[in-house]
Amino acid sequence: MSKGSSILLAIVMAIGGFALGHVVGSRSATDGGAEGGSAEEAQAADVEVAGDIERYKVAVTDAQPSKGPKDALITIVEFSEFQCPFCARVLPTTKEIVDTYGDKVRIVWRNNPLGFHNNAGPAAAVAMEAYAQGGNDKFWEVHDLLFANQKALGRADLEGYAEKAGLDAAKVKKALDEGTHKKAIDADAALAASLGARGTPYFFVNGRQLRGAQPFAAFKTVIDAELAIADTLLKQGVKKEQMYATLTKNGLTKAAAPKKPAAKPGQPDPKAVYKVPLKGNEPQKGPDDALVTIVEVSDFECPFCGRVEPTIKQVVDKYGKDVRVVWLNNPLPFHKNAKPAATAALEAQAQKGDKGFWAMHGKMFANQKALTNDNLEKWAKELGLNMSKFKKALTDDKYAKTITEQQALASSLGARGTPAFFINGRNLRGAQPLPAFTALIDEELAKAKALVAKGTPRNKVYETIIATGETGPKTAPAAAAPDANKVYAIPVPKKAPTKGAKNAKVVIQEFSDFQCPFCSRVNPTVAQVMKEYGDKVQIVWRDYPLPFHKDAQPAAQAGREVFAQKGNKAFWAYHDLLFQNQKALSRENLEKFAEQVGGIDMKAFKAALDSGKHKAAVEADMAAVSKAGARIGTPSFFINGKLLQGAQPYPAFKAAIDAALK
Repeated sequence: MSKGSSILLAIVMAIGGFALGHVVGSRSATDGGAEGGSAEEAQAADVEVAGDIERYKVAVTDAQPSKGPKDALITIVEFSEFQCPFCARVLPTTKEIVDTYGDKVRIVWRNNPLGFHNNAGPAAAVAMEAYAQGGNDKFWEVHDLLFANQKALGRADLEGYAEKAGLDAAKVKKALDEGTHKKAIDADAALAASLGARGTPYFFVNGRQLRGAQPFAAFKTVIDAELAIADTLLKQGVKKEQMYATLTKNGLTKAAAPKKPAAKPGQPDPKAVYKVPLKGNEPQKGPDDALVTIVEVSDFECPFCGRVEPTIKQVVDKYGKDVRVVWLNNPLPFHKNAKPAATAALEAQAQKGDKGFWAMHGKMFANQKALTNDNLEKWAKELGLNMSKFKKALTDDKYAKTITEQQALASSLGARGTPAFFINGRNLRGAQPLPAFTALIDEELAKAKALVAKGTPRNKVYETIIATGETGPKTAPAAAAPDANKVYAIPVPKKAPTKGAKNAKVVIQEFSDFQCPFCSRVNPTVAQVMKEYGDKVQIVWRDYPLPFHKDAQPAAQAGREVFAQKGNKAFWAYHDLLFQNQKALSRENLEKFAEQVGGIDMKAFKAALDSGKHKAAVEADMAAVSKAGARIGTPSFFINGKLLQGAQPYPAFKAAIDAALK
């Protein structure tokens, strides 16, 4: 090689080495937690993942603090905040998860400071500044300090914890004063809201939702199931670092809109419009001519009322001048501080107008567990109220009549609990999520705009809408009893578990759920039917797992796999084991019961459950009922097509079967 070539090669290698070193150095800094880092996960593998599990696609980048390796088989994204007592309560559980599963698990932190926890946002800012300065190790150190001192998260406290952790004090103060991390924290909170994670703590385990401060056993059930799925994917060639991206690649990116409430007999009619008259002196936020009036019946000490306040703020922000919120007090008798708080808020309104009311309202919801008279007076001073008048209002119970009248109005309309809302007269109960509000507001907004288009002045829309409204609770009409003589066309599948003669004169299709206690209760009656009628009757098993029975769907699929492998005899033996152990239908037990039946290929059995092999068949059973136009619960029996609902006694079956035999 010539001397010139050697020099050129050395230069190229030096440049290449610098570039490589720069890339490696940048990656190391990002891994260490530089906030600017946003490297995405590894690309998803090109394999199909069983679609029977609802997953959410929750992005994970280097911008989020984490604990555990990037190639962990289980990624737990935790939406949390430092002032929430439930978030603190789950800490021993997350520690147990890490101790139990080691490098198989990583925990990724995302901030979701709730609006009614006034110190949660600043605490999140300090934690994220710790991450920016010292990466994951420093974040978790400060994380632990904040949770250990959850009741002392004032500005001075936060700066003290930062100093104790060895952070750059000037940068911490700047982060708090200038909102250095506000954009990132707000983005986390917005993501949480879009995914339906409105409370804290809220977890996504490989994209699967797990709400609240659940016990270790609840996490273990999900994690163990995910490890089994991961093991299957590893055997298919998926790399460990691709696992999370592969599992969540087709996940949901936003929570499904809530279904409109069905009009159940005896329950409030969701379509009813109530006449909720306003005197005009109630605390109000928004203009008098708003097209949608939300009357909020609430209690300052009620935790659910506090929980819904951030949602109401979102409503106001979203709809602006088209919405007004009007406050009615309903201090519940078992909340001893609620009435004095209501009095304090009304006195703040009397002295400072609506602005004074909402300012006191904000202070009280931010400190719901400390609504003592001393604190009420403290906040009144902070608002600049006349303290002699304020104290006299509390002592004299000045607004007793007003509060009693508001409570009586709420009670007369069926709104005895809190919070309750009347949206242009339509009742919405409880601390509902934002989509529940927007669905109703959008409907009412369209109606209001139509009225305005026809000449109704904006400031007359509300009284026009409620003019003929209900003045007492309106419940949904009772459903008509099903026609006992109607014959439903529900074909019997070629492959379904059966008991009895193939050519029996009476075919009884039993739609049932292995976790339903009423289904268990009717089994002796079915056995009596078989004993009394012998070859005249055939029982056909159909799956109908109810959605609120979390173990029913896996049990149904397990039963189908046993049937697919070993036929009727094995299925009914497995059927009996499941009903005998209704309260223990975990995945582990489903496998144990299959082994007890004997002769089951357990590798194939496990694979069937992992892949959801029989899910479509189970859903086809349920769809057959809907297609036939029947509405059922479990258990339900179609006796030669005629419906017999519930765990009926033997005489009811006898009458139906005898009629069919004729």
